[in-house]
Amino acid sequence: MGQVAIRSCSSYTPELVYETVKALIDELGGIKELVKRGERVLIKPNLLSAHEPSRCITTHPEVVKAVSRLCKDIGAIVAIGDSPAIDPFQKVVRKTGMEAVSQELNIPLVEFSNPRPAPNGEWRVFKRIEIASQIFDADKVINIPKLKTHSQMLMTLGVKNNFGTVVKQAKAEWHSTAGTSRDLFGNLLIDVYLTINPVLTILDGIWGMEGMGPTNGSPIFTGVLMASKDPVALDLYCLTMLGISWKLYPIYRQAKIRGLVDPRLSSEKVESEISPSLFKKDFKIPKLDSMSVIPKGFEAISRKYLVSKPVIMDSLCKGCERCLSICPQKAIKKQGNRMGIDYDKCIRCYCCQEVCDFDAITFKKGFFLKITEKIF
Repeated sequence: MGQVAIRSCSSYTPELVYETVKALIDELGGIKELVKRGERVLIKPNLLSAHEPSRCITTHPEVVKAVSRLCKDIGAIVAIGDSPAIDPFQKVVRKTGMEAVSQELNIPLVEFSNPRPAPNGEWRVFKRIEIASQIFDADKVINIPKLKTHSQMLMTLGVKNNFGTVVKQAKAEWHSTAGTSRDLFGNLLIDVYLTINPVLTILDGIWGMEGMGPTNGSPIFTGVLMASKDPVALDLYCLTMLGISWKLYPIYRQAKIRGLVDPRLSSEKVESEISPSLFKKDFKIPKLDSMSVIPKGFEAISRKYLVSKPVIMDSLCKGCERCLSICPQKAIKKQGNRMGIDYDKCIRCYCCQEVCDFDAITFKKGFFLKITEKIF
């Protein structure tokens, strides 16, 4: 498992962020060990949707700027790119502050497009994966995720951020194909990460998000920046810092099965390597129940009666139809002035909750979550 560098950072003051990011990268051998003069470097932040940085939904522009400066200073050719979930790309880069970074440093912004089949890999669970052609055109990819909770996958950290290289509608198609099981979707996220193979992952955790992320959680000061050549390792160090059991994290479960977690590593060992001042108490995570709780062939019964389901609250819904647009199963329909969910079609991927700007989608607890809460 690769080395993980962790440093406290108290604010997004530009020079503080720059010096902290530089120190992290120096711990890993320095930027010149990762990127060479003349190489095309594609920086991949989390640009989920069009929100101000203060909402803590997207990677903060100062972290992206710091990494971009370091790459430019050694003569690399830098671009910033992503494929937002639903909002127009130009609106996203303007609201998130990426447009200002682009203008200040004179580097292009790239909307991921033109999906291209990834080369075959025997290690993949999913044999055919298409990702943005811009990834294949780059010499190096640097991954800059945001520290956030996620209502389907528990957390959005290093590994999951690579899913943004899957182009727009294909994201919904993958949710339809693999979204019925957290572990299956975790395997997809690992496949995408291994295909992209970012040379560096830097986690923006100065301010993160807790609760029902990745859009409607609550901003929380976590005061940390992290870096690693191995996003699986970075994710596990972050979980330990937040006091979250690795076993709750679907990506960890599948990474361990696939031999991507050093068997000598344990949460106790990681805990001993993190400064006590960096640990965060009472960090609120989504409560997840099983999405595959009965034998194969009975998934429809499981989804309908046993696992939690999204519920649209009419009092908060603005009728914007973002949930309708993102739903991979077309399970959401507009009924007069209200949005309704067809639970026979709903696969519990929670994409609707992910894109709702008004916190109008909550969850009705499933049978198994109610039982486990009483037991534990």
